[in-house]
Amino acid sequence: MTSASSPERIWTAALVVIGDEILSGRTQDKNVAQIAAWLNVQGIRLAEVRVVADQTEAIVEAVNTLRARNDYLFTTGGIGPTHDDITVDAIAEALGVPVIEHAEARAILDDYYATRGGVTEARARMARTPEGASLIVNRVSGAPGIHVANIFIMAGVPHITAGMLDSLTGTLEGGRPVVSGTIGCWVGESEVAELLRRVEKAHDGVAIGSYPFFREGRTGANFVVRSPDPAQVETCLRDLTEALEAAGHRVVPGGI
Repeated sequence: MTSASSPERIWTAALVVIGDEILSGRTQDKNVAQIAAWLNVQGIRLAEVRVVADQTEAIVEAVNTLRARNDYLFTTGGIGPTHDDITVDAIAEALGVPVIEHAEARAILDDYYATRGGVTEARARMARTPEGASLIVNRVSGAPGIHVANIFIMAGVPHITAGMLDSLTGTLEGGRPVVSGTIGCWVGESEVAELLRRVEKAHDGVAIGSYPFFREGRTGANFVVRSPDPAQVETCLRDLTEALEAAGHRVVPGGI
């Protein structure tokens, strides 16, 4: 229990952004802002960010330094199918464990690529994890993220990162309990993407997850609003419902 003389413990996270393309300016990083905002909803403070090159020594040094002085460490980038995606190997080296082919990750890839040309040697690289790791669900592009020790290893592509973060919502120890509410709509996710962004931006401390589906010959999506504050969830759900209805879409409370 926290007393007046002992302030509430602040849980912290750090982020390592990995990639030569970020440092060269070829790609503009968008993950810092979305990870900071997501952590804020969890009740965890993003304390520091470091951008490093695709070099094993640089990744190992950053990972070992930042994971030691923060409760959590997130990394983005360098977990794709090409030879220069070395994040998994570098983090395994930092932890002093071998890299293995994760059976569950391989099964996910086999299923995802069954109708997409199969799992090639390059694609199979995305099933490699440090020994002892668990997986972070990726509903967007098949290849999962990785959780090992206090490290969360995620994709560098922002919309894939967003999906991985959504699957982690409410699961990190030390964060505030997160409550949620759901509405559904028979609408294509892309048709209302800007509307969702606008409503989320207007409600500080709230995250909106979007889950598209194809059912009964129609495209639809469920929208899950999450926050530690139940009143904020209700207010955001009301505003989101009003915005969708104003755009001509019928909203189904509780989801479809």
